[in-house]
Amino acid sequence: MTDPGREPVRVRFAPSPTGHLHVGNARVALANWLFARRAGGAFVLRLDDTDTTRCKPEYEAAIEEDLRWLGLAWDEGPVRQRDRLAAYAAAAERLKNAGRLYPCWESEEELEAKRRQRLKRGVAPIYDRAALAMTEDQRARAFASARPPYWRFRLSAGETAWDDLVLGRRAVKLPAVSDPVLVRADGTPLYTFASVVDDLELGITHIIRGEDHVTNSGVQRDIIAALGAESDAIRLAHLPLLVGAEGEPLSKRIGSLSLRALRADGIEPAALTAYLARFGTPDDLAPADLATLAAGFDLGRISRSPARFDPAQLLALNRKVLHATPFESVRDRLPAGATEAFWLAVRGNLDLTTEARHWWDVVAGAIVPPPLEGEGAFLREAAAALPPEPWDAATAKAWAASLTAATGRKGRALWRPLRLALTGEEHGPDMAALLPLIGRDRVVSRLNLAAGAVP
Repeated sequence: MTDPGREPVRVRFAPSPTGHLHVGNARVALANWLFARRAGGAFVLRLDDTDTTRCKPEYEAAIEEDLRWLGLAWDEGPVRQRDRLAAYAAAAERLKNAGRLYPCWESEEELEAKRRQRLKRGVAPIYDRAALAMTEDQRARAFASARPPYWRFRLSAGETAWDDLVLGRRAVKLPAVSDPVLVRADGTPLYTFASVVDDLELGITHIIRGEDHVTNSGVQRDIIAALGAESDAIRLAHLPLLVGAEGEPLSKRIGSLSLRALRADGIEPAALTAYLARFGTPDDLAPADLATLAAGFDLGRISRSPARFDPAQLLALNRKVLHATPFESVRDRLPAGATEAFWLAVRGNLDLTTEARHWWDVVAGAIVPPPLEGEGAFLREAAAALPPEPWDAATAKAWAASLTAATGRKGRALWRPLRLALTGEEHGPDMAALLPLIGRDRVVSRLNLAAGAVP
């Protein structure tokens, strides 16, 4: 088991409200929540919303809605970075006074030209620290110009290394990385900086996020140290990136895997959380509630290889969840008028809750059965042999027995034409459960309609 640490665990989920959450975000949120719950710690929701041009209130609301849908209640927050600008400004002043934050004036066009030149010479296209080489006079004239500076962080020499709770020993060679811009020309902080300040001031003990942040984590460890904390003050865990079922980058189809899209398709939150918590581990993909998932959650059991997100596996798990879901849990998502008897009859044949609409149309609406060549006489006889109502679960067996006695048919030869005439489908829920729901009048009408369409 991964030891969450000696001090009270505090983790955070820190999305930017610039779009809807997708399965990659959900996996990170879930891992943080399960880790905190397993350790009896706190799960903090923080919104990294300093990009005022892209962050929108509707995305903020959607993030909270999606987390509630998953069942991931947060203990603190949401903490909004836009409310903490004074804290970032104060931290920036400390770095300036320490000589670690320096002003730059190059335009994006100038930086791009430098990158091309470095690539042409066969060297890494990182920032050349030209701003650090400016004389006092040059810097004074630049400050006096109309163009305000943006501020870069001067990275340390050497490398920074840590024991990652998922990936094992990891190291970042800081001289191979461009000095990051931490403060924009308008004075607003960038994510790399604001995130560190927040993590330190909120007492975050563990950061659990995607493997694509490894280099960024190395940079942020250096910023942590520059702000006077121990670079190992926060433990790191990087989850391997998600790929598709065939190993393709998941980013190509991430839009179709937003939580909103999955919810609209009929995926159950319990299926998604069970899948995201256990895929990429040796554990079986089986239905489990959040408490069970938290009790068994261990970062050390997560594979270091890319995790394959297979929609077929998720659908299979969703099917298992639905088959055990009580009526009250889905009542508000079923067609108007749907009863518990209906749900119990059809849930075993559903992959998605949205498929219940079709079966409600079968039992309560109007369907057109397909032509059944050569079955006209049998269907008319079946209509004539129908027992009177009221009907119950025993009606189908009694009806079949009388038809077998009259026609000699049994098994598939008997039930296939009846099922097709009454439901329009080759397969589906048990007819013993469906017949009372369809009702005698509809059954007679459909049998006669199907019989009239063929000799």
